[in-house]
Amino acid sequence: AVLGGGGYVSGPAGLAAATLRLPLFLTEADSHVGVANRLLAPLARRLFLAFPVPGRDGPRYPVTGRPVPAGTATVGRAEARRRLGLPADGLCLLVFGGSLGARRLNEAAVEAFGVRAPCAVLHVSGRRDYEHLRARLEPAATHYRLLPYVEPFADALAAADLVAARSGGSVWEVVAAGAPSILVPYPHATADHQAGNARFMAAAGAAVVLPDAELDGPRLADEVEALLGDPARLAAMTSAARAVARPDAADRIAEEVLALTGT
Repeated sequence: AVLGGGGYVSGPAGLAAATLRLPLFLTEADSHVGVANRLLAPLARRLFLAFPVPGRDGPRYPVTGRPVPAGTATVGRAEARRRLGLPADGLCLLVFGGSLGARRLNEAAVEAFGVRAPCAVLHVSGRRDYEHLRARLEPAATHYRLLPYVEPFADALAAADLVAARSGGSVWEVVAAGAPSILVPYPHATADHQAGNARFMAAAGAAVVLPDAELDGPRLADEVEALLGDPARLAAMTSAARAVARPDAADRIAEEVLALTGT
């Protein structure tokens, strides 16, 4: 069997599988079905969807959520904070934007919280902007922990009481960790799929959406302070995140592939 992940490289592999009469399965990580998956879907036994997609209904399109790294939902907060050098007590905001980072979000976070913050800040900037951002931070800003990358990323999520991030496929890791979030969709994503991802999580009660066009330091600070200052709302968002999470997505996909291939 062949399992395609939805990227362009899966196109030739999927066509080869169909030509060789090998069972083909596809996964879609976003709220919009990409080009390769749209072309290959008629040839596939299943297209596993992370989000419900209009027009993709029935048993060939099971909604499983997106697979996340093993252990994302089970890392302990105290141990995660110890490993990351964060205070054991008090609230913590996690800001991240992917492996390269998200420049507008990075800049807004330093503007909002570089001097003072209502909580500890763990900012995973990505490698591209790290040195530039580090130069902007005062040595006395001990509340602000700036790192280019965290591995395993489950530690960063476990340490956080609130997340501010883009809304790519990593939103499934955020909710698997039970973290409430402020999602800032990247406005130039294909078919605006990050906006769709964010709307889904907001409708579930797990997130609030901050449009990229409205993002700056003061606005981000206002959103963070409003949530951290409302423990009941934060607790409700945490419960909603855990309810919408699908930490067993990889197992569900594997079980169905094995069942349909008789292996």
